[in-house]
Amino acid sequence: MPRILAIDFGMKRTGIAVTDEFQIIASGLTTVPSETAITFLKDYFAKEKVSKVLIGEPKQMNGLPSESTEIIEKFVSKFKIEFPEMSLERSDERFTSKMAFQTMIDSGLNKKQRQNKALVDEIAATIMLQDYLLKQ
Repeated sequence: MPRILAIDFGMKRTGIAVTDEFQIIASGLTTVPSETAITFLKDYFAKEKVSKVLIGEPKQMNGLPSESTEIIEKFVSKFKIEFPEMSLERSDERFTSKMAFQTMIDSGLNKKQRQNKALVDEIAATIMLQDYLLKQ
């Protein structure tokens, strides 16, 4: 069974999470510089079967698009051009970064470890993917 991959795209970094082959458990995969995200995905898709990609959709509390929406929409457009056959779904990513930070605290990571923004992005992608799996 192919995997599902989640992308928490940001201005500087992109957190990536993936399911196991049975699409039961979401795990953080990596964080890459945002400008290399498409290249990373090309390599990953060549090695692993992926049936669907979730890309975070940033919204404000009132449901309107956030200030980073424009950047993410450009990435989504490029993704669709590079991977026209890939099933793509958008996922509400409100609070995932805050939840990721709280997860780091709950896991006992020290202050220096919690300052690792790349880890926050990877955990945020994992939370988004796990939430998606729970709704299926």
